[in-house]
Amino acid sequence: MATAQATDKIPGELEDVPGWFPPLDRLLFTWFLERQETRGFGGDLVELGAYMGKSAILLGQHLQDGEKFTVCDLFGGEAPDGANAAETAKSYSSLTRRAFERNYLAFHDALPRVIEATTSVIPDEVEADSCRFVHIDASHLYEHVRADIGAARDLLLPGGIVVLDDFRSEHTPGVSVATWEAVLNRGLRPICLSTQKLYGTWEDPEPVQEELLAMLRERPDCGLSVQDAAGHRLVRTRAQKGMQPPSFPRSRHHTAPEPPRPAPAAPAPSPAPARPRPRPRSRVRRIGADILPPIVTRALRRTLARGVDGSRSRA
Repeated sequence: MATAQATDKIPGELEDVPGWFPPLDRLLFTWFLERQETRGFGGDLVELGAYMGKSAILLGQHLQDGEKFTVCDLFGGEAPDGANAAETAKSYSSLTRRAFERNYLAFHDALPRVIEATTSVIPDEVEADSCRFVHIDASHLYEHVRADIGAARDLLLPGGIVVLDDFRSEHTPGVSVATWEAVLNRGLRPICLSTQKLYGTWEDPEPVQEELLAMLRERPDCGLSVQDAAGHRLVRTRAQKGMQPPSFPRSRHHTAPEPPRPAPAAPAPSPAPARPRPRPRSRVRRIGADILPPIVTRALRRTLARGVDGSRSRA
């Protein structure tokens, strides 16, 4: 995963916000959240690790009346240990709370509750059994991810969804170990796997899996396979080439590009100068040319020419 570059430009579209949130995961976030909402399933939202706010902005779009949204991130602050400090310096040196808040407020009227600290404080900051959706995308170190998964289990209501980012990325083995340990030993049940996120629950995943499979099978832009492993049904999905994310409201600062101005009309070409009309020949010349021999005609022409020139000189 390359480091995204921060920018001071206010985003006009969600795509303008730096970060890693592929179209497929935007589709899955939207589907899980809307499924909860259409069933009247309420609860708070939590994001552990926010970077520049791309996924937080989408989560905030689904905040219902009476719900709370909490975001926890170091935002470039002091890390609790050397390993975490090195990770922050390498991948998130450009992250600031100001940048996150600027991006979020481009799309929403008010900020979520922002906690600038390590995710270890979350159990003391968010009430247990109060959340319907928790997104974990903070530290990539095993011991931190393991603790975040444990916190998510305590925070979630029955039927709530947890999403684990980077569970199989090459550079994040600690996330992989903590994730599959939770699946094998701590009761986490996978619902589906995208290219970089695992969506899971601590309840029976089959009802939501069946609905998800029905939705995915109708989409030509989603690849799909189902496997069984260690007693778990693993629904794997991937984006097909050209997949577009779900539509999302534009930023309040979005301005449509001005239409191109028409090119100025080329000036009309100047009319060509009129060619002088040939002087008509006199009747005598026409008759002479028709009936007299050439030698006589030439002599007649010279005589007439001398007469014309002479009359002009006397004028």
